[in-house]
Amino acid sequence: MIDRVTEYARAVATTGCYPDTGQRCGQLHIKACQRHLRDLAHQRTASFPYYWDVEASERVLDYAGALTLAEGAEPKPLVLMGCQTFDIGCTFGWKKMVNGCRRFRRRYKSISRQQGKTMENGILGTYVAGFSGYNHGKLFTVATKKRQARLAWEEMAKFVKIDPDLGELFTVKDYKSVIEVPGTGCSIEALSREAGLDDGFRSIFCSVDELHQHKDNGIYRAIYNGTRSLPETLVSMITTRGKQLNSFCFEMDKYAQDVLRGTSTAEDFFVDIYSLDEGDDIWDETNWPKACPFSCRDEERLNTLRQDAQTARDMGGLELSDFICKCLNMWVKNTDLQAFDPDAWAVCGSDRKLADVVEAGNRECWVGLDLSSGGDLTTLALEFPLSDGRYYIYTHSFMPRGRIEEHVETDLAPYDLWEQQGLVTVTGGTTDYMNDYKFIVSHLAELRERLGLSFLGIGIDPHNAAGVMQDLEGFGCPVVTITQSARNLNDATVAMQLLVKGGRIEYDKQNELLTWSVVNAAIVRNSFEEIKIDKKPGARFKRIDPVDALIDAHAIMLVTNGGETAVDVDGELDKYLQMMGWK
Repeated sequence: MIDRVTEYARAVATTGCYPDTGQRCGQLHIKACQRHLRDLAHQRTASFPYYWDVEASERVLDYAGALTLAEGAEPKPLVLMGCQTFDIGCTFGWKKMVNGCRRFRRRYKSISRQQGKTMENGILGTYVAGFSGYNHGKLFTVATKKRQARLAWEEMAKFVKIDPDLGELFTVKDYKSVIEVPGTGCSIEALSREAGLDDGFRSIFCSVDELHQHKDNGIYRAIYNGTRSLPETLVSMITTRGKQLNSFCFEMDKYAQDVLRGTSTAEDFFVDIYSLDEGDDIWDETNWPKACPFSCRDEERLNTLRQDAQTARDMGGLELSDFICKCLNMWVKNTDLQAFDPDAWAVCGSDRKLADVVEAGNRECWVGLDLSSGGDLTTLALEFPLSDGRYYIYTHSFMPRGRIEEHVETDLAPYDLWEQQGLVTVTGGTTDYMNDYKFIVSHLAELRERLGLSFLGIGIDPHNAAGVMQDLEGFGCPVVTITQSARNLNDATVAMQLLVKGGRIEYDKQNELLTWSVVNAAIVRNSFEEIKIDKKPGARFKRIDPVDALIDAHAIMLVTNGGETAVDVDGELDKYLQMMGWK
């Protein structure tokens, strides 16, 4: 029997190219094909209790091939690209040995704009509603806004309206954004957060559109939590990558990449990502099919892409970032604005905890304190010089109990979870809305006593410092107020950037709050081109307090070294340029 999915996967894995066009595939799509072939090799085993059902795969592909595209000058038969054949057939072909139900309950597809991903979910939704064998099931198309949620729903409605046979099986009620299937009792409805999307939806299929627009995982959780008791479901997430690195979409995308690379295991999760690879030349159009296979197979659409590329190259700025993100499906990292390269920061993470560092004989450290106004996040940082020339960073934050629920909502940050993980100490009771600075100083004293630390100096933001200066002087080390200006923070900020780039910073990689604030931190400059960190424009609730504290710690280190800079900025810059092959 023909097996279009496996034939396609073998061709891609062998050549690294799309078999129907001969154009290059991206590494993540190749890994998706390799995953299918690897699973075939050990199906029906105790360690892998799934099997490949060719008939089920071909059945959904035959259904797709019988559909008609209504959009355009005149109706025309739907012809799938090879990569769409793979994604659709693979999703439906894998089954569980225990009950014969579909293996994949979740699906994540990331690809550039206008490549047919929403139409693809329209195929899946109508197939599940009318031909999967499930009766009286609910299907949804969801997004942050109703207009976006209707896009996949409208693709389904168009398939039905243009096809007389489907028109007999499906009833489209446009005014209610509902499609009913009388023969199976199933219904397809468009929902959105603004229209009251909430927990409790028990769906056998759900199209989650443009994940990069979701502020948090609320919609995904509301849908996915309602499917747990179902023997078979499919939550199909589709998106183009975005510009927000501190986002649910970025987290899901990273997890999806880990699944493809084999560093995470999720047998219920189908993943395919179409994007340029790290290091690809974005102006080399032979790389573009990796992200836009549909646009690049047609000369007219390819010319449009060329024009967009030329505009982006000429204008730069927002046009360039939009081209990189929407046309090449790459996460946009604004290096001019971003204080620290997120990838370089991730490399610095380790499994060592503060206690491990101290146990290794590292007890001397510098202290940085960022005392926030009112009830915002307050942080202390410790910077330990290590024997190999690196520095270990430890941070701990504080927030009053009366403000934590408010900040979970406004900051879109899981402070309650971070409290459970020991990253945040919540002080006082539910009626306490102000930070207790005396408590924070007591916590610092407790750390010193319990771990036998020796403070070499304390750097503190002078704002709100007056009430604790005397207490801090009791630690018997220099206490210096670090004015939060670019002039005063430039050397410490530049030095910290170079230390991160050179891999000379170490921190506990489980400290999600610290990493969150690092990604939030932006660079601002004064008229002399001196720099400091600040929040990104318009990102009022993206806290950077832990980074402020660690910069203060590094600033006091520079001061207490008798004016000698601990980091040779010129030397470190030369090393970094040599490492990158730029010198």
